[in-house]
Amino acid sequence: MQPEVTSFFDNATNTITYVVRDPGGSACAIIDSVLDFDYASGRTDTASADAVIAFVREKGYRVEWLLETHVHADHLSAAPYLQEQVGGKIGIGRKITVVQDTFGKVFNAGTEFERDGSQFDKLFEEGDSIHIGQLRVDVLHTPGHTPACLTYVIGDAAFVGDTLFMPDFGTARCDFPGGSADTMWDSVQKILALPDETRIFVGHDYKAEGREDYAWETTVGEQKARNVHVGAGRTREDFVRMRTERDAKLAMPKLIVPSLQVNMRAGQMPPAEDNGTVYLKVPVNKL
Repeated sequence: MQPEVTSFFDNATNTITYVVRDPGGSACAIIDSVLDFDYASGRTDTASADAVIAFVREKGYRVEWLLETHVHADHLSAAPYLQEQVGGKIGIGRKITVVQDTFGKVFNAGTEFERDGSQFDKLFEEGDSIHIGQLRVDVLHTPGHTPACLTYVIGDAAFVGDTLFMPDFGTARCDFPGGSADTMWDSVQKILALPDETRIFVGHDYKAEGREDYAWETTVGEQKARNVHVGAGRTREDFVRMRTERDAKLAMPKLIVPSLQVNMRAGQMPPAEDNGTVYLKVPVNKL
């Protein structure tokens, strides 16, 4: 089946949120939502999420799933807000527990922070499947960028998160804790083993040099032929060397500190302190 896909591009974080609908009914899923956050003021805003909510309500869609491809380091998830407004179960990869253990220590989250993934409604493993209405969703575990990265294969479409970008931009970094360029190569091959006509929907686009417009849809065939990091006969050794050298020069994402603290909690803020205020910690010389 061919799902109906509607995209919402967030200019502040270059993130694409997807609404994926069963063409035979009103059931849909929302993939990789965005909660707006101004780091300078510490203020959140729901404008991006509200645009998705308005669309879903206008169309009369029924939200069954709020899916995360991974624990994002570049934007905050709006999943709890969306769940409150339009429903749906929040799902992520089972390896979220590895991420929670790692960053629970980095942020000294304390024993009250559960590291078992219980903040999410569903934890997915390789080979799991769910449905959006009558539309089947197959889960691929595609780590490398993070240990918990998933690709959701829905009909003729694959939502790959940060594993692959558009062919002229390549792949995501692999230098976060638990990341691995070697593992990323294997994950990419798993995606590229899908039929050539499979539509690929990427998690971000940064408009590669020479390209005028943002883009986020490609195909497996195009990735195999033209991806500047993994396509056109490039080898594992070439990729690992390139990715390792490139990652060593990259700065941390601007929102990594708030994003990780919120997203490892399924989009919830840390608990308020005794004065009723929520605080986000900045670990010094740790990231």
